[in-house]
Amino acid sequence: MRRRAGQAVVLGIVVAGLLGILGALVVTAQALGTPEVVTLEVFLLLAALLVVLFTLLTVVVLTLVWLERKQLGRMQSRVGPTRVGPFGLLQPVADALKLVFKEDVAPGTSSKLLFFAAPILVFVPGFVVWLTIPFARDVVVRDLDMGLFFFIAMSVVGIVGLLLAGWSSGSKYAVLGGIRAAAQLISYEIPIIMIVLTVAMMADSMSFVAVVEAQRTVPYIAVQPLGFIVFFLAGLAEVGRTPFDIYPAESEVVGGPFVEYSGAHWAIFFLAEYVNTFAIGAVGALLFLGGWSWPFGDLPTAAAVALFLGKSYLIVTAIFWVRATYPRLRIDQLMSLGWKLLIPLSFAVVVTTAVQLFYDWPLWTLPVMSLALLAVPVVMQLRMGRRRALADARRFAERAVVVEAQPRPQRAQESGA
Repeated sequence: MRRRAGQAVVLGIVVAGLLGILGALVVTAQALGTPEVVTLEVFLLLAALLVVLFTLLTVVVLTLVWLERKQLGRMQSRVGPTRVGPFGLLQPVADALKLVFKEDVAPGTSSKLLFFAAPILVFVPGFVVWLTIPFARDVVVRDLDMGLFFFIAMSVVGIVGLLLAGWSSGSKYAVLGGIRAAAQLISYEIPIIMIVLTVAMMADSMSFVAVVEAQRTVPYIAVQPLGFIVFFLAGLAEVGRTPFDIYPAESEVVGGPFVEYSGAHWAIFFLAEYVNTFAIGAVGALLFLGGWSWPFGDLPTAAAVALFLGKSYLIVTAIFWVRATYPRLRIDQLMSLGWKLLIPLSFAVVVTTAVQLFYDWPLWTLPVMSLALLAVPVVMQLRMGRRRALADARRFAERAVVVEAQPRPQRAQESGA
């Protein structure tokens, strides 16, 4: 009983702390408003808002780590973390403290300045994009008219940090991982840009708030199912999650650009990965699931934030489900999927959306065209797979060796004396 009471107290403290951080974010965002002149008060409010946002993202990362371990454990017939804190909630905190206090070393052949600056260059763009991602209509640091453009522009900068991390480590495996990261992220950035452009065309705006307001009646996932699938797969590749974890592949390049990092600097890479994963879930919820809106009227601010976080966690849960289900792709398979499938499909989505908007066709024509476009690669893959299987069967048949069974010789019967 005492143990259960202690677990309930710790759980209550965790939930209260999360609610307090969300409340502080709402209060500071509303107090900041849209100032025209930068004064000391505005600067202090902005600094406080950034601190609250960073704290919130750190707590979100800890919850994502716990959720991923629990979900993977349940899907693999394990229990996951259970010992540290109620339901294992404090296990990510223990792991974070362990990483912070570990020895932080650097190779003797590394470029020290670039080596220690690379984690910051990877994390900062993932944090900066949250300045324009709204949690609700009035809960946002800055609602930019070009918010979608800002998201795309800042998400590309992280590639520089991964390249520097690989090159500055002075290790061939780290260099190979950095080159892989650049090739993968540049390739899969194109489908994301095209799908974001499609959503901007449909909403007639590049503001996140305007995109959400345009989905009050029908979310865009019902109108553009193919667009959501392309965005989801490209987003998985952008954050390097399974099955697209090619550049840190332990079995091939033993950790890629992160192989020489340890302690707090490795923890920054880890933090950036989960912040970017949650950013993909949040942007997917804003672009395709309606964000904080629902078809039954306006919600209070707290309920709107809770609805948005619930939709974001739903997409993140799907990302964890994919990790537990599919194996890692080869580098040639990953690049073929991007350039031969996702990029052509993303351009096709843009063209069909433009045709529907130009000729003012009914909205139901978009999901019909989207499903038709999705059927094309499925049929092509089935035909190619069948052709490949027949070719393999024919080749094996040609190489087959015919073995004829010989009759067993009869033993001579011994004649009786």
